[in-house]
Amino acid sequence: MKITILTYGSRGDVQPFVALALGLQKNGHVVKLAAPHKFNEFVTSHGITFIPLAGDPEEISRLINNAGTNPARVVASMWNYIFSIAPQVSGTAFPACEAADLIIHSFLFTVGGHSWAHEHNIPDISVQTFPMFAPTREFPNVSALNVPPGLFSYFSHWFATQVFWVGGNSGYGPAQRANPDIHYPKKLYWPFDASPHHLRTPLLFAYSSSVLPRPVDWDEHIHLTGYFFLDEESYQPPVELSDFLAADDPPVCVSFGSMVNRKAKGIDEIVRAALSRTGRRGIILSGWGGVENQSSENFLYLKSVPHDWLLPRCKLVIHHGGAGSTAAGLRAGIPNIVIPFTADQPFWGNRVYAVGAGSKPILVKHLSVGNLMRAIAEAESDAVCERAQAIGQRIGSEDGVKNAVELIEIYSQKFKSRG
Repeated sequence: MKITILTYGSRGDVQPFVALALGLQKNGHVVKLAAPHKFNEFVTSHGITFIPLAGDPEEISRLINNAGTNPARVVASMWNYIFSIAPQVSGTAFPACEAADLIIHSFLFTVGGHSWAHEHNIPDISVQTFPMFAPTREFPNVSALNVPPGLFSYFSHWFATQVFWVGGNSGYGPAQRANPDIHYPKKLYWPFDASPHHLRTPLLFAYSSSVLPRPVDWDEHIHLTGYFFLDEESYQPPVELSDFLAADDPPVCVSFGSMVNRKAKGIDEIVRAALSRTGRRGIILSGWGGVENQSSENFLYLKSVPHDWLLPRCKLVIHHGGAGSTAAGLRAGIPNIVIPFTADQPFWGNRVYAVGAGSKPILVKHLSVGNLMRAIAEAESDAVCERAQAIGQRIGSEDGVKNAVELIEIYSQKFKSRG
């Protein structure tokens, strides 16, 4: 099959789809991956055809970080920027779907990707890295953590879906008018409605059931595949990293990934102080945060290192709770300390704590030297270390990409046989 994958966001929103694209290519499919233009080298270095999309995902990170954990402000900040770039993004994304036999879409392309597939009578698959568009009474929407299980939990999912649908519709007309030469779907369709005239689009959640079990009230079109891991087997560490790791006991890894926070310098100072007072060395991955500090005997600053290579060589990881960072931290089998900044991060921080693989999460606005020191002590307890190791072994035994590829191929054949 000729497959187009549509995704948008930070490295954590792109890397899982690189892993999926490689799995599909291994099975003989021809894959195009459309994502923000800054990931061109990352995607093409893995031998995947890349379609560069306009916009700067760092700006999205900056906006939602400024909004904090207030869901209304997060949504408003995100949509305002997305609306501003929607004409350029869609003007490239839809042509990338031409001649495709199947469309795979992630969060921001859920409606647009499905509507294209619906109009062209080809199958489509929705892949999400967090639970969205799947109402349940067992846990609330990721943006409504204080809502109790039950009817209110179900309503929180329904309401979040309505906000997404209305927001996407409001930006569709302006995008069409800005690209009169591009063939847009004539109308928008919701992918997960049951219909006698069209198969319900499968919804694949790329996370492990050992972290968040499948609710009993989900419909059969919803699947948990396991995480999509991209192992950088050819990675060669720089000399300074090899030397730092060999110099003493395993260090703590600090990785806030794609978070662009105006208080990044102060956060770095708190983390350094907490590690120093607890006698821990640290490898600090600055990512998009842009924190610049001099490396020393006990602290090594690097922009990025593949998590699959680095984390198993560390004793503990401190991260922001993004879906990708959480997956890597848990698979490494080491304790996690989650310091959520925004969006779905508090949700994943709570899940890490709930499964016993880390300390209680600390919202970044509550971060201090004292409470981080307490979190380090809690995370290094025997109970947490043993539980983290068990979770890591379980996740390591899963093959999310293989499971997803099988589901994609089965659905595609079912779609074709139905005519």
